[in-house]
Order: sequence, then structure tokens, then C-alpha cells
Amino acid sequence: MHEILHPAGWAPAIGYANGVLAEGRTIHLGGQIGWNAAQEFESDDLADQVRQTLDNIVAVLAEAGAGPQHLVSLTWFMTDLDEYSARLKDIGRAYREVIGRHYPAMAALEVRRLVERRAKVEIQALAVLPDVEKG
Repeated sequence: MHEILHPAGWAPAIGYANGVLAEGRTIHLGGQIGWNAAQEFESDDLADQVRQTLDNIVAVLAEAGAGPQHLVSLTWFMTDLDEYSARLKDIGRAYREVIGRHYPAMAALEVRRLVERRAKVEIQALAVLPDVEKG
């Protein structure tokens, strides 16, 4: 569906893509955080918040008739990259259970805090839904 861009001779990109070539309708998702549809946090655990954040991304994509396979870029904002590194196994499990084994281009940044004080992660996403040929 989308072409993964990986320059020859580069070390493998594990858990992300260096670049993605896509054509179609673009879906820009505002930063999603780990609260539920009622805007309530069910957990302060980072892996749980990542799972809920990813669930929220999938829900917004579904509104456009898209799914995780249409993601081309994710930008992760976290309040503690050390905690992220320590919980990587649990976060990876949550990612695969929600998104699958689709790895778009990604970046991760540590921020002092997020707008919602209980939020430990916020993910901004970009997806491309291929144009459907009219027939």
C-alpha cells in the first residue's frame, strides 16, 4: 500500500520506518493521549496509556474509513524517555496488539509536560488513505 523508504547499506530500522512514500487522501490526527472516550484516565501506567492512545488513533482513523495500515507517520511526545525505555517490551506488546506489525516513520521526544497533567504520552499521527478509483 505504501512504499517503505530504506537507503541501501543502512542498518535495519526496527520498530519504525525511516521514510514512507504514500499517495492518496491525507488524514491529520491531532495529538491523542491515553484517556478514554469520556476523556477520563483509567490508568497512570505508561504502557496502559500508550495502548489507550493507540486505540484512540485507530478510532479516529476509522471515522475516515482508514485503519492502522494507513499510518505513515507517528510523533510520540513523552514526559519521561527513561520510563519509555524501561517499559519498551510492554509498550511494544501494546503497539503490536493495537497497530499490528505496521511500522510507519516515527519520532519520539521528551517534553516537560503535556496539556493534561496525568498524560504521560501524546501521539500525533499522519495517515494516507489511497484514492479509490471511480468506476
